[in-house]
Amino acid sequence: MKIIENRMKFFIASLVVICIGIGAMLFHVQKGDGPFQYDVEFTGGTAFDLDLGETYETNVLQDIIKEVTGQTSPQIQQIIGTNEVTVKIQSIDSDTRQKLTEAITKQYQNAVMGEVSDVSKTVSNEMQAAAIKATLIAVVAMLLYISLRFHDFRAGASAIVALFHDVLIVLAAYTVFRIPVNNTFIVVLLTILGYSINATIVIFDRIRENKEHFSAKQTTEKINKSISQTLARSINTSLTTFLTVGAIYVLGVPSIKEFALPMMIGILAGAYSSVCISGSVWYVMLPKNEK
Repeated sequence: MKIIENRMKFFIASLVVICIGIGAMLFHVQKGDGPFQYDVEFTGGTAFDLDLGETYETNVLQDIIKEVTGQTSPQIQQIIGTNEVTVKIQSIDSDTRQKLTEAITKQYQNAVMGEVSDVSKTVSNEMQAAAIKATLIAVVAMLLYISLRFHDFRAGASAIVALFHDVLIVLAAYTVFRIPVNNTFIVVLLTILGYSINATIVIFDRIRENKEHFSAKQTTEKINKSISQTLARSINTSLTTFLTVGAIYVLGVPSIKEFALPMMIGILAGAYSSVCISGSVWYVMLPKNEK
């Protein structure tokens, strides 16, 4: 495999996808929708309990809420073993709340609206700060670990570049597909970071092991060979994980799909960056005499 020789093609391909994400963000900002579709946890809103009094389908209830409120991603959490649900939506006025109650009782005659409460935006601000802090701590810890493990700061830096690549791809997916940004957003990012760095470390380990088999002037061949030797493992690991999460996406409820879709995209991005980006960035960072 000629990964290093074709590195510019891989860089350009990644840049195109990232630019599409940035373009989508600017487009939605221009429309006044915001770069991301923030969920209730991040923006504040209204939460209420609802006893439907009969069996129901989540999709039908979701469509009713969408039609009355105009919101595209209401959160509906079923209380197992009952006909009760907890609904979280963006803040609505009293007239809209009344219309929503009438629409629900029209579909479900025995429905009873329970306690209505406001979700504080202060909590959402704390969640955003926690998400940023957790991501930065994870990235710094990984940078230090890889740099010490391989005795080369460039190895750590190239791995972090690959991780930022994955984060940007996932953010592009969130804005292009308008996936609601909620508390699972933090889980998705940290999971992808851990998954991607694991595959990158495997490749870097093989590069270190192959060092004695290549001369100082065969850096390109050494990296290409190392990636080829670990390619089957990278593909198999990514494919099995992707299929598992894909099954969850196909069979899951809407709230699960909001988690599974960005995870699937992140898995693909992580596999791509480990194979095509991390080693190439490491090569670019090497001094001329080591190339």
